[in-house]
Amino acid sequence: MNQKQMLRPAADAATLAAPLAGFNTADAVEYLNTLLLSRAVELLGALPLPRAVKLLEAPELQRAGDLVAALPPARAAALLGLMADDRATDIVHQLDEEERARLVPLISADARQVIQQLLSYPPHTAGALMTTEFVSVPATWTVGQTLQHIRDVERTRETVYAIYVLDLASQRLQQVVTMRRLITGRAEDAILDVAQVNAPVTVDVQMDQEEVAQLIRRHDLLAIPVVDAGQRVLGIVTVDDILDALIEESTEDAHKFGGMEALEKPYMQIGFLEMLRKRGGWLSVLFLGEMLTASAMQHYEHELARAVVLTLFIPLIMSSGGNSGSQATSLLIRSLALRELRLRDWWKVALRELPTGIVLGVILGTLAMTRITVWQLGGLHDYGEHWLLLGFTVAAALVGIVTFGSLSGSMLPFALKRLGFDPASASAPFVATLVDVTGLVIYFSIAATILHGTLL
Repeated sequence: MNQKQMLRPAADAATLAAPLAGFNTADAVEYLNTLLLSRAVELLGALPLPRAVKLLEAPELQRAGDLVAALPPARAAALLGLMADDRATDIVHQLDEEERARLVPLISADARQVIQQLLSYPPHTAGALMTTEFVSVPATWTVGQTLQHIRDVERTRETVYAIYVLDLASQRLQQVVTMRRLITGRAEDAILDVAQVNAPVTVDVQMDQEEVAQLIRRHDLLAIPVVDAGQRVLGIVTVDDILDALIEESTEDAHKFGGMEALEKPYMQIGFLEMLRKRGGWLSVLFLGEMLTASAMQHYEHELARAVVLTLFIPLIMSSGGNSGSQATSLLIRSLALRELRLRDWWKVALRELPTGIVLGVILGTLAMTRITVWQLGGLHDYGEHWLLLGFTVAAALVGIVTFGSLSGSMLPFALKRLGFDPASASAPFVATLVDVTGLVIYFSIAATILHGTLL
């Protein structure tokens, strides 16, 4: 939208904004997400500033950075200046360097200072997630003074569910008062008289967002204060912000676990070349890993030539090992993410997965032995005169491969976390590839032992 469009008469603007007139914020956001970027920008530019701010603040709005960048600079800067600080910072993060340099200087001085401060914190930390729009009062105030202050500032604060009581001289956090405790107190009571008894739960600006989420969950909080080394409140992380961050992180983990790079945008907004880049790299790595499977089969080419019947069970063997490994990896990645396990617990997991893998292998081996027996005696397929030994070979191989898959699948997330990588990088395809290669070695080694002197 150009500068001339900004100067359209009010009636013209109302006509442009008419499609959103009957929508609440959630429905309006969903509608904007379905439009072409140019049309969404036109609608956003025609809306009154407060309404446009509400839509941009919604985390469900897609392409927020693109929408802001496409607006006239003055309009975009005005919207960013009126938005909640943390959401405005998220949108500025989405802008490229040129757009950021163009828009940030136009934002009002106070909002610009806060946004630049929030931009300085590392991503996925409490500092990057926090908002500076919270309610704080001196420890010398009464309940009545605090309630009047909330009435005065409520519209400029993200949440008023908790009030932070500060020491008047040092500005250190002394206590937290919930709105429930506040409204049940008498107007003349000191604010500290209605404060919670326990010491306030706080986080450092550098704390990882997953740890922040754990504290919010553990203490059943709607917001948690972020403090500096002197216990001065820098901002608060609200439960809705941490939920949005964790949903985004879970999506990234799901992409990684599927064997690809994480997508930063919704599926339909990813360009063709970018999609190839995100998926092609990992797919090539996995393909090179599967080449080792071919090398393993070439190594046992002589055995295969003498006992072609062994090839019938290769897909069964490989898939069973990969499935058991993927199961274990899925369980361990989630447990590590939820802090149910620590790195030091690796040996406990190994001792647990070893008997589990053996029993699961016995179950699958029994099923395989039953299948071979039924097919042989039922005349559905002739596995030769040594079919019983063949059945024992397949069953024993399944025990070994499923056990190895369970152990390797459970230990790989620990190894990656110990090396400083995201455990979610231990994707199911990666584990399956690893177990495929070793599974063939286990299978043919067992076959060479059991079938020596008969088929081999």
